[in-house]
Amino acid sequence: MTAVPRRPIRATLALAAALTMGLSACGGAKVSADGTAAANNAASCVDTSGDSIKIGFLNSLSGTMAISEKTVNDSLNLAAEEINAGGGVLGKKLQVVTEDGASEPTKFAEKARKLITADCTAAVFGGWTSASRKAMLPVFEGANSLLFYPVQYEGLEASKNIFYSGATTNQQIIPALDYLREKGAKSLYLVGSDYVFPRTANKIITAYAKEHGMEIKGEEYAPLGHTDFSTIVGKVRSANADAVFNTLNGDSNVAFFKEYRNAGLTADTMPVMSVSIAEEEVGGIGVDNVQNQLVAWNYYETVDSPQNRTFVQAFKAKYGQNRVTSDPMEAAYTSLYLWKAMVEKAGAFDTAAIQNAADGVTFDAPEGKVTVNGQNHHIAKTARIGKINGTGLIDSVWTSPGPIDPDPYLTTYPWAKGLS
Repeated sequence: MTAVPRRPIRATLALAAALTMGLSACGGAKVSADGTAAANNAASCVDTSGDSIKIGFLNSLSGTMAISEKTVNDSLNLAAEEINAGGGVLGKKLQVVTEDGASEPTKFAEKARKLITADCTAAVFGGWTSASRKAMLPVFEGANSLLFYPVQYEGLEASKNIFYSGATTNQQIIPALDYLREKGAKSLYLVGSDYVFPRTANKIITAYAKEHGMEIKGEEYAPLGHTDFSTIVGKVRSANADAVFNTLNGDSNVAFFKEYRNAGLTADTMPVMSVSIAEEEVGGIGVDNVQNQLVAWNYYETVDSPQNRTFVQAFKAKYGQNRVTSDPMEAAYTSLYLWKAMVEKAGAFDTAAIQNAADGVTFDAPEGKVTVNGQNHHIAKTARIGKINGTGLIDSVWTSPGPIDPDPYLTTYPWAKGLS
């Protein structure tokens, strides 16, 4: 895949903010399921008068992030079909409107605006990179609409208009660092894509390392879609760190791990801990290039539970027995069921009612029981460190004793003070 032209994040966010202008209604005040109007900061054109309700799916179906995001779109469609087969939400069938974010943050902002104001969707599900989320955030806040974001991210954010069903830092990155340290790692080399998530994550990793006496031997970034990692891998090899912490995203991982193996580096000589490689990406990278490497997520296809077996069987029945499931796919699938539960608890589709009803909403997800925190709009999740096996699946080598409460601003970690 070709790299997507990059814009400075500051310019991206400025354009996204501009897109919030003119987010007036397609007609009337925001309407709840019983037909009553609700007072909100922004009017809405969501139509609840018929036997269906529109929702939006916004994922990169093209560009460098398509390797990851097409699968999320698949799992969202599976959840929508299951919900419709079960009678819908408040008796209304889901009518899905799909848009392509094309791996470009400004395109995500543009398509989000369309889904809210032209398609009149009750909620939008999607986004992957933090740049895409940051670009969409002012659109959803300006329109007082809801985005359900399914991917682990760097934390240090909590918007009343976003529900985060992926992990925040204390549910993924910190457990990954704890695991490496417990296994004897005293030095790290940081490799990431050049955008919001890796740079912010690495600030957190650097603060953690300083607190725990770990050395950061180097820090390298590559543009999204970058495919020549000979120089970076050469620096990694020369540094001879105990482990690499990898925050590369998208198909750059393919080039990185192929070069890593070509350089004679392995999971035994210098293990890599990745936080954006799941089962779907393993196939694209090639199992031989990543076997026995480490990953940190909250879900793997191998999770042994009745809920996960049902999810995996349903996904493979719909999309093919050769397909795999992954953490972002599961988090997206879960997000649609959480929205359904919030709407049904609220008895309405409008934003304020859902926000007020969100706290304590639970779902027996494939990853395990998850619970919504109504104050920061994240969910309690179980942390899992995994090792990629020879079949391309991921086996858990460590699991937290139970779901970890979300702490997006790392307020419970004194060493993180000032990071936000």
